[in-house]
Amino acid sequence: MAPFSVLCVCMGNICRSPMAERLLVADALALGGEADELYVHGAGTGGWHAGEPMDAQAARQVLARGGTVDGFKARRLLGEHVDGSDLVLTATVEQVEFVAALRPDAAARTFVFGEFGRLIRDVRLPEGLTDVYERGVALVEAADRARAGAAALASDELDDPWGRADAYFSRVADEIHATTLPLARALFAAR
Repeated sequence: MAPFSVLCVCMGNICRSPMAERLLVADALALGGEADELYVHGAGTGGWHAGEPMDAQAARQVLARGGTVDGFKARRLLGEHVDGSDLVLTATVEQVEFVAALRPDAAARTFVFGEFGRLIRDVRLPEGLTDVYERGVALVEAADRARAGAAALASDELDDPWGRADAYFSRVADEIHATTLPLARALFAAR
């Protein structure tokens, strides 16, 4: 079966989305996940950083939390990235709107980062559902039902830490990790 695919989106793809991408992978691996079960990738709505490495401060946050920054290169968001993703997590509401303009059919699987973390807190997946892909799809469907068309909250957004102090990056990384860890647990809980 195909891996469950998560796309993390921010503006430049050098700070928030790379931290989300790499922290989700680290959380999954720590819970016994296998590389072929989960595909996490990222992109930015703007292309001005395409090909660049992760921001140095973002990289420090990822490394401090057990992730890796090896091989990272920023890229601009394309429709094909959305098409190939089972879940799209964005840093802001504006980026949800960008994804919706690019691919209107992705609305049910696109969430602001904190919104998804908030919605999955109370989701209980059916017993016996052990396949990671099936668990992921069921989780996204349950989160979409729980959202019931309501707009994301302002507190669901991730502040842009670019150009800020390390403490600011650390706070944003903590907010990201508050979603990546429960998501990884939900995907790999049947282990």
